[in-house]
Amino acid sequence: MAIDVRVIRESELPDWLRALNTGFLRAPSVSEKEAEERRPTLDASRMRGAFDDGRCVATYRTFAQELTAVGGAPLPANAITNVTVSSTHRRRGLLSRMIGDDLAEAKERGDVVATLIAAEYPIYGRYGFGPAAWTTDWSIDVPRAGLDPRRSGQPDDGGRIDLVDGATVRKLGPALHDRLRSARHGVISRDDQWWQGFTSAAPWHRGPWIEPFHAVYRTASGEVEGMLTYRADEAWGDAKQPLNTATVVDAIGVTPAAERALWGYVCSIDWIKTVRTGYRAPDDLLPFFLPDPRAARIVTQADFLWVRILDTVRALESRRYAASGSLVLDVHDRASLASGCFRLDTTPEGTTCAPTTESPDLTLDVRELGALYLGDESAVRLSALGTLTEDRPHAASRTDALFRTSRRPWCPDIF
Repeated sequence: MAIDVRVIRESELPDWLRALNTGFLRAPSVSEKEAEERRPTLDASRMRGAFDDGRCVATYRTFAQELTAVGGAPLPANAITNVTVSSTHRRRGLLSRMIGDDLAEAKERGDVVATLIAAEYPIYGRYGFGPAAWTTDWSIDVPRAGLDPRRSGQPDDGGRIDLVDGATVRKLGPALHDRLRSARHGVISRDDQWWQGFTSAAPWHRGPWIEPFHAVYRTASGEVEGMLTYRADEAWGDAKQPLNTATVVDAIGVTPAAERALWGYVCSIDWIKTVRTGYRAPDDLLPFFLPDPRAARIVTQADFLWVRILDTVRALESRRYAASGSLVLDVHDRASLASGCFRLDTTPEGTTCAPTTESPDLTLDVRELGALYLGDESAVRLSALGTLTEDRPHAASRTDALFRTSRRPWCPDIF
């Protein structure tokens, strides 16, 4: 019997959730109560499944998202998540069928890009995704950091740190996050459901809810410019010495002063010997807030946000560029969603991009365009690796002069 790949029906949600758990190696059983609690948080019209003899054996889901382009413009994005194929049905093209149909619908809907966090690196390049933003997680050895042990935990700039509850975070957080994503490319939007799940025991949480600590930074004039959320363990050494770790699960600072104050606070908490920073940009300021930056040891550095261009003209016109110039790009796309030859003209007054019959300066696959899009990857490096072609001398270095950014993109959220 042929495997049926399609959008699921509302009644199939429990079976889809069972297949999702199976694919992620969780306990597969799903109660009716759990399915009903999850139902309001999911849009069945954007959930796909593969069904073999009526049983769901692969899952795929998307939701609406905004991605901040270089310069601050919010792009409509098709965010992809919950992708699984049961181990009994691998290598049958099920993901290819689900993602192919979905990306075509996203392009028709008007989404400019598609985004995802890749659990495995080799999978998504063949569908046109490129790693556009990387992440770094530091472990800070607090005693080694060299901070003044007499510090109070309050900043010395006239501002203050206050501990607040989840309700206050839900009130203050969205506006603060909007300030962050208007200024930092690579940041993605957060909806009301995100804030609810982040601050309370929402029914869709997996595992027991452990309430975190929330710290807010206010300037001397009382303006909220930063927020940091963390959890702490309980660990004691043989000599009855506290060896606790604070794990930061979110940190927003819209100014360097706010970032410095919040990291100074979490490194000043009694009994905390180690701070894990969570997902930060690779060029984060954090290590250099410490008297001894070597106290911040990198424990994870990896690809994070992958971007797939769906509309080349809108994507290239939506971002800003580091210089004025012109470039002709020949973009190859096996799915024919973003392919074509395009002339890009950048000036201080604005950017235009349009199809052209001119000879290209650079030939590249749409996955390389996705990797370049947020300004993190180097065309010169990709040329050296043989994944794009210079049709004119020095075209890769000209591309870098336009596309590269002074700060690296950052996506704080997994989805």
